[in-house]
Amino acid sequence: MSEQKKKYRVFISAAEPSADAHCAGLIAALKEKNEAIDFVGVGGPKMSQAGCELLENTVDKAAMIYNALANIIYFHKMMKRIERVFAENKIDMVIVCDSPAFNFHVAKAAKKAGIKTLFYVAPQLWAWGSWRIGKLRKCCDKLCCILPFEEQWFGSRDIDTTFVGNPLLDSLEISDNKRVTSDEQREAKKIALMPGSREAEINTLWQPMQQIVMRLKSKYPSMEFITVALNEEREKFLRSKQIPGFECQYTVDSVRETAGASDFSIVASGSATLQVAAAGCPMVIMYQSSRILWHILGRWIIKTKHLSLVNILAGRELVPEFMPYFKSVEPIVDAVESILEDKDKIAQISDSLQKLVEPLAKKNAGEEVAKIVMEMLNIQI
Repeated sequence: MSEQKKKYRVFISAAEPSADAHCAGLIAALKEKNEAIDFVGVGGPKMSQAGCELLENTVDKAAMIYNALANIIYFHKMMKRIERVFAENKIDMVIVCDSPAFNFHVAKAAKKAGIKTLFYVAPQLWAWGSWRIGKLRKCCDKLCCILPFEEQWFGSRDIDTTFVGNPLLDSLEISDNKRVTSDEQREAKKIALMPGSREAEINTLWQPMQQIVMRLKSKYPSMEFITVALNEEREKFLRSKQIPGFECQYTVDSVRETAGASDFSIVASGSATLQVAAAGCPMVIMYQSSRILWHILGRWIIKTKHLSLVNILAGRELVPEFMPYFKSVEPIVDAVESILEDKDKIAQISDSLQKLVEPLAKKNAGEEVAKIVMEMLNIQI
């Protein structure tokens, strides 16, 4: 059979909405290069729309399982099913995307079955859990990282690593989006709220975010607020948790567009912060965790000086981060006001954020990973 007619079968594993989007972009890029690749795996609706045969919608299913034991049982059964797929079918390659707690098991099963394995999005071992580097080395043939410094960090530890750009910034140009600085507009007309995609994040961050902006509203009466939800289901959930007296507009799956049209953002820590940065929108970053676990364990095992992606990349506190946020919102309110009332600081932060993410946007991650996949499958490009 000629190479042009040979069929390839690639298994892809994703368990989070962001990974679902990343993998959908990769599938689209691979289909453009070679129509003889079939995709099967576990993931979400975007992967399915891109042409992947889903064994299970892990993205939506996992989001609906709130009981910890139920989650363990669900993913255990899912792993058994994946192992059967590897044993009973010819799989040419396995791609796992993010979610290392689950995908380490998928990669381990793939290696046991003798299948080439690619990690798309590096596990953040440089922040904590560096002892797992040996585990990664055993089950990873190729690592495609999305943060520039990760290439050297993992490469120096004998992991074949390539920086591929950041999929959140694929097909986006870093525009010159200067913040408004005129005196009559210093109140910042629009504040964007981004409480995250997971229910756990929303449960811990949504109410304090509302409290913050209501305090701001008392000082800046003309302020308007807009909230970004992952999807329509999450929008309904956010509306159901809206506190009395708070009013805002809602939008779905529009982080960068909303940040570009806003004067300031209050953002749950995570990948959304990079999209906000690409829009040149000043922000504060929040995250919640257990106070007990943080003091007993978290603050000792996390090695980075800063915890948010934006500040890690900057190597300094470019934007205020409240990680973990525990109780009082007053320090966050003060941080927002100190930026909003300093027009020079607004312009400086905006410019610094856009310069920070420029290197991440120079490559198209989907295209770069697609090329690597083709090489690993020995398909001529």
